[in-house]
Amino acid sequence: MSRPEEQAPPDVFYNATEAGKYLHSSRMIDVQTQMAERAIEMLCLPEDMPCMVLDIGCGTGLSGEVLDEGGHQWVGMDVSRDMLNVAQEREVEGDLVHQDMGNGLPFREGVFDGAISISAIQWLCYADHNGHDPRKRLLCFFQSLYRSLRRGGRAVLQFYPQDGEQLQLITASAMRGGFGGGLVVDFPHSTKAKKYFLVLLAGPPDPEFAMPTALGEDGRSVASGAGPSGASRHVRNEGRQRPKRAGKGGAIQKRKGREWVLQKKDAQRRAGKEVRPDSKYTARRRTKVKF
Repeated sequence: MSRPEEQAPPDVFYNATEAGKYLHSSRMIDVQTQMAERAIEMLCLPEDMPCMVLDIGCGTGLSGEVLDEGGHQWVGMDVSRDMLNVAQEREVEGDLVHQDMGNGLPFREGVFDGAISISAIQWLCYADHNGHDPRKRLLCFFQSLYRSLRRGGRAVLQFYPQDGEQLQLITASAMRGGFGGGLVVDFPHSTKAKKYFLVLLAGPPDPEFAMPTALGEDGRSVASGAGPSGASRHVRNEGRQRPKRAGKGGAIQKRKGREWVLQKKDAQRRAGKEVRPDSKYTARRRTKVKF
C-alpha cells in the first residue's frame, strides 16, 4: 500500500471522508492519542503552570484534547480545511488556524512555550505543487518555528520518514533552522510500531537539557547511547555554533577525489538541480600557470 504522501497533496488527501475516520474510527483515535501523549511527555512542560503550545498539523484536534487534559492552552494549525471543520464540530478548546506549514508559521516571536506535531512534517519532503521546493519549504518551516518558540522552548515532532535520505533531509533542515536537540526512535526493532520523534531545543545550549530515552519492545525506556537500536541519536546539541573552517595556516584538508565529486553531482541531479555532464575532465586537478 502506497504512502498517503504519494497519493495526493495533504489538503486533497485529507478530505471530508478521510477526516471522518478520525471522528469515528476508534483505532485511529487511539493511535493518534497515544502518539500525542508520548510527544507531550518528551516536551517536559512544567506541571505546576499552564503553557501555550502549538500543535502543527492538528487535524481534528485529538492531540489538542491531550493538551487540554494537562491544563495547557493550545493553538492548532492544519492545511486541510476538512480536518479543521471536524475539529470545530467536536468543539475543541484550542484556536484553529488554516495554514500550510511549508509557507512558514504566522505567529509572533516567542509566543509559544512548546510545540508538538504528529505525523505531519514528512509531507514537506514532497513537491505537491508547481514551485514547491522541499528543501526551501522545510527550512522556512523550521526557521519560523524557531522564531515562534520562546528561548529554551522545546518542539517534539513525530514523523514517518520514507527512507534514510528523507530522514537526513529533515534533521539537516532542523539544524539549519537553528535548533539543537536530537532524534529519538521508539521500538527501533519493530517494523510496524517504530516511531521517530525529533526533539528540538530553541535557543543557546542548555546544560540542563537532556535527551529523552527511547522505548524498547517491552515499553520500557532504553538506555541512551545503546547504539544502532536508535535509543537516542543526536542531531545537534551545540546551538548555532559552527566549526571554524581552516584558513591560512590552518590544517590542510584532504583533497576530494573524482568519486566524491561524481557522488555529489548525482545527489544534485536527484534534487532537480542543473549539473554539468560528466567527462574525462571531471574532478581533474587544475594547475596554476604563472606568467
